[in-house]
Amino acid sequence: MDIDTFRLICLGLPGVTEGIKWGDDLCFMVGGKMFFVVVLHTPVKVSFKVLDDEFDEMIHIQGILPAPYSSRYKWILVEDVYIFNKVEWEHFITRSYQLVKAKLSESKIGALKQ
Repeated sequence: MDIDTFRLICLGLPGVTEGIKWGDDLCFMVGGKMFFVVVLHTPVKVSFKVLDDEFDEMIHIQGILPAPYSSRYKWILVEDVYIFNKVEWEHFITRSYQLVKAKLSESKIGALKQ
């Protein structure tokens, strides 16, 4: 997977915005809250939120670690972006989006619909 494909998947979801944070992280947000982060260093790495009961299983896969600073929120860091195929990436990105969106306030969700 490459950055352009990650962008297409993320920006294809409703109400998604993107921006650069911390100098070199491409962040995708819904309602101002991040749901997917691409570390633009070489090699490319990504972070995203997973289900609580999925977190422990995922961090035991080679190439996946608890995400620094956000693992307590069940975010993982994928060091090898080729570990999943495109269909799997679409699944994980969409689920991270849904998990983050579900925590938004009513007013932020309403603003997305406009």
